[in-house]
Amino acid sequence: KSDNNGSPYATLGEKSGGKGLYKCQKCAERAVYIKSNVILYICFFSTGTWTPFNPVTVRSIISMFDRENKGGVNFNEFAGVWKYITDWQNIFRTYDRDNSGFIDKNELKQALTGFGYRLSDQFYMTLIEKFDRQRKGQVAFDDFIQCCIVLQRLTDVFRRYDTDQDGWIQVSYEQYLSMVFNIV
Repeated sequence: KSDNNGSPYATLGEKSGGKGLYKCQKCAERAVYIKSNVILYICFFSTGTWTPFNPVTVRSIISMFDRENKGGVNFNEFAGVWKYITDWQNIFRTYDRDNSGFIDKNELKQALTGFGYRLSDQFYMTLIEKFDRQRKGQVAFDDFIQCCIVLQRLTDVFRRYDTDQDGWIQVSYEQYLSMVFNIV
């Protein structure tokens, strides 16, 4: 647990007296790009759980902000990454009702229902099994982000084929493979 009023979370930059982003800006001014391993390190401390941040999540986030496709982000892009992670922390805290630092199946269902998804209980279990790296029956903060990113990407691809927006599509095997491979 963090010393953040008993909460298992620390806000980004909290450990440096709220000056974390400023310190990163000074570093960024000397380096053209902040690489994913640096983001991983920053995220490691930002969660407050002191567990390694999912490298897949870090790569996914960087790919959203890396406009020049160089495998890293400049300072302006990093500021976007920072805000993105902070926004996700706030969302995560909202749905982590027991303040455990994890999202269980019911909390995940509440979160995704709040985002507009209507999924079966069986599918929520599938999501927990897929994104629970620690095998505790619940999802950590970084894995929650990854779950939401993957779900949104799959939904976006599905919608392209669901021309009448009824929740059903008919695709060939190759179309299906193309859909999935565009996500992974």
